Amino acid sequence: MNTAASTSASGSASVAWSEGQPQSESQSIPDYMDAVGRAARTAATAMAAASTAARNNALLALAQQIRTHAGELKARNASDIAAAQAHGLAAPMVDRLRLTDKVIATMAESCEQVAALPDPVGEITHMRRRPTGISVGQMRVPIGVFGMIYESRPNVTLEAASLAIKSGNACVLRGGSEAIHSNLALWKLVQAALADAGLPTNAVQLVQTTDRAAVGQLIAMPQHVDVIIPRGGKGLIERISAEAKVPVIKHLDGNCHTYIDSEVDLALAVTVTDNAKTQKYSPCNATESLLVHSAQAAAFLPLIGRVFADKGVEMRCDARAKAILSDVAGAQVVEATEQDWFEEYLAPVIAVKVVDSLDEAIAHINRYGSHHTDAILTTNHPNGMRFVREVDSSSVMINASTRFADGFEYGLGAEIGISTDKFHARGPVGLEGLTSLKYVVLGQGEIRS
Repeated sequence: MNTAASTSASGSASVAWSEGQPQSESQSIPDYMDAVGRAARTAATAMAAASTAARNNALLALAQQIRTHAGELKARNASDIAAAQAHGLAAPMVDRLRLTDKVIATMAESCEQVAALPDPVGEITHMRRRPTGISVGQMRVPIGVFGMIYESRPNVTLEAASLAIKSGNACVLRGGSEAIHSNLALWKLVQAALADAGLPTNAVQLVQTTDRAAVGQLIAMPQHVDVIIPRGGKGLIERISAEAKVPVIKHLDGNCHTYIDSEVDLALAVTVTDNAKTQKYSPCNATESLLVHSAQAAAFLPLIGRVFADKGVEMRCDARAKAILSDVAGAQVVEATEQDWFEEYLAPVIAVKVVDSLDEAIAHINRYGSHHTDAILTTNHPNGMRFVREVDSSSVMINASTRFADGFEYGLGAEIGISTDKFHARGPVGLEGLTSLKYVVLGQGEIRS
């Protein structure tokens, strides 16, 4: 395998910026990916045994590498930006590719924040003594090797690498072809940081070929990879979920709801709903559907309608919501179709429906929602508690914007993605989501009778 880091006379890992080829002409994609997988499995064993101090030192070294080589990162990122623009990539996608000074500074700070987080590995919980004399508990351990497949954002390379290092895992990263130069540059800094800390450089590997066949191989190597995490558009995630031969942590859609209850602080409701929808349109935790109790519809809808009209948000409404919102000056109001209740717009569009009860709101969310994030805005505590118990989503909120559904905002330091699955990890996946539990039994010679 290629290595990007070498050790200088001072003992600090230096960075070799030449890119090289990941495989010889005679090496096939299956052979290349098998070699990557084998190296990851070997590195995972060493990472699981590594001390917390060594893993933290790698993260602190990585933060320093990012700051030291900011100029080189921007130069290589410029190659990706130029190619993306030449190939007509949409402006929002180009913007996601860009490594600005602010993005680079944030990446370095994120590594330091992850280093400062408590180490979950090795924690023993729920220890209890049994009548037989043995004590039984659970220990948190690394998953082993995770593969991550993602698009556009090169900062995801650093997020995945830092969480893998902190959680004692190895990872195989496959970014989009549009970010190949940026991802290679970032990966080389990761390898240099691992070398600085005395950890195996193969603990974080980047698939260096843009051939899509590599993805097919990565998701079909259960002997080398324990879990796959896709992060990108719905098409990518659907393909990975359908074809993977290893478990997948995923979410397909972010059809998030905000429900305005029959008893509510109207000023709070307008502020929170506005933020949930318009603070940023493209994230998966932006509100896409607004449900309003009929007792508040006449008071609330004109208020939020004026906000949405001023910001150019199109409202796709049921008959009752349309009748009220059509009177708002400048409002873009159209009749909703059945499909609108399912839709993840990722755009200045929102579905709006009037409901007659909390029961109807919960039933609507559980039928049409994507089990990502849903919020109730209410001053009625029992209604709030019913909502959080009965709405079947990975994050459920009372009187807060759905935009908070994020690993950083939840205090996880960073996230590897969002899971709407019900097994293992659910919601933002941080350090604990990259670990599993095994039982630990402590005895003093007890035997079973």
